[in-house]
Amino acid sequence: MDPKNNRILADTSVWIEFFRPKAEAGNKLEKLISVNSVWTCGVILYELTQGVRSESDKKSILDIFSSLQYVEMTASLWQKAGELSSVLRRKGINLPFSDIVIAAITIEHNLSVFTLDKHFEKIPGVRVCRF
Repeated sequence: MDPKNNRILADTSVWIEFFRPKAEAGNKLEKLISVNSVWTCGVILYELTQGVRSESDKKSILDIFSSLQYVEMTASLWQKAGELSSVLRRKGINLPFSDIVIAAITIEHNLSVFTLDKHFEKIPGVRVCRF
């Protein structure tokens, strides 16, 4: 997969690796950022900022996120997310709320999700990237 031609939403699991020294997924994310392929959304910003340990960590996150393409939920997308969750639950698949939101955003905006979490592969319509 050529990162220059892709629109990637990096999941929180990958961002956590990004902030660890010498983490393979973090290095791949850094390359994707350098070619402007990375998008983000509110739920990922929320998940990252809730875990910050210092003001400098928060500043680093906010500085990086300010340069990314940003997409957000709409009323119709909230409905689609609820429907997606309902379909998955009927199949016995219970996923975290935040991952359902991320999945709905990636489907709606034709993004691939770069994640370390295997359960995204269970969601119909979600394209998962593993670089």
